[in-house]
Amino acid sequence: MPVTIITPEQNDAVETPAPPKRGFLGGREGAQKKFVAGVMSPAIAYMLLWGILPIFWAFALGFFMYSARRSGGPFLGLGGDNPFVGLDHFKAMLDFSDEAPLNVQQFHIAIKVTLLFAFIVVPLNLSISLPLAAMIESVHNKAKPLFRSIFFIPVLTSAVGVAVIWGFVLHPQRGLLNALLSKITGHLVVISWTTDPDLVVIGIPVALLAIIVAYIWQDIGYNLVIFIAALQAIPQSVKDAALIDGASAWQTFRYITLPLLKPTILLASVLTMISAFQVFDLFQVMTAGGPQDQTRALSLDIYQNAFRFQRMGWAAAVSLVLFAIVLVISLIQTRMLKANWEY
Repeated sequence: MPVTIITPEQNDAVETPAPPKRGFLGGREGAQKKFVAGVMSPAIAYMLLWGILPIFWAFALGFFMYSARRSGGPFLGLGGDNPFVGLDHFKAMLDFSDEAPLNVQQFHIAIKVTLLFAFIVVPLNLSISLPLAAMIESVHNKAKPLFRSIFFIPVLTSAVGVAVIWGFVLHPQRGLLNALLSKITGHLVVISWTTDPDLVVIGIPVALLAIIVAYIWQDIGYNLVIFIAALQAIPQSVKDAALIDGASAWQTFRYITLPLLKPTILLASVLTMISAFQVFDLFQVMTAGGPQDQTRALSLDIYQNAFRFQRMGWAAAVSLVLFAIVLVISLIQTRMLKANWEY
């Protein structure tokens, strides 16, 4: 049978048939792109409408003396009766004199309250949820779902409902806490936990401590679930190797488990810090900023200036400061707790 030999020159001369042309976004790949575009478009539109645009709007309002009660200029009500003031809002925030306007003094108080609240809540939350997660993981497998459910149920509860519940617990006359103290002491105890400005413990108002307790009670289950998932992801062989080398259970947790949880601790601390700066419901329902602005958080200060006093330009400037504070603290946390290794 004769054999045909094709030289390289002849092979190059052979034309490769061109693939069949498809229409725009035709074929299977085009159908997939259409499906992804159809699914993602509503989510993207939602984020633009309720996420991105409000950020730019708040950024713009921060440079105007804006109030919705005034008509203002033709473009979104800016200008005219809502004049452009540039950096005046931010300059006023730096006025620490006794003659500063009331809204500036309340802003300074809100900064202190918010920072105090956040830097108490975050370490307390982590120091409770992490050991609790380790203890839950050490119990029998059949009991684990029960404990997880018990501690996670408050997370599903409305923040307003939590505030109302703790309001009943701390009520001066009909509160559960005062009734319990009266039962223990044998005398009638009437303590205004959230309304007495003279109640202070180591420089911290008791009203603020009450909100901290209510917040941790509700939020602790969220970090608990995160830590349980991280503990389950650690290979058992790593722990077994430490036990074979003679390490105790505490040494295994301290020198093996805890370092391996460093990325999870970073995630939980950043999320908890951001959440603590955004708390509004508990402050509004439990104390409304009182007594004497001792629980006036930045979120509450923004709300009252914007919707109660109609100082929306000032409230927008305060919200930009709050965003900057959260951003800086989150970057510092990421830098301090960053881990560049995996197991």
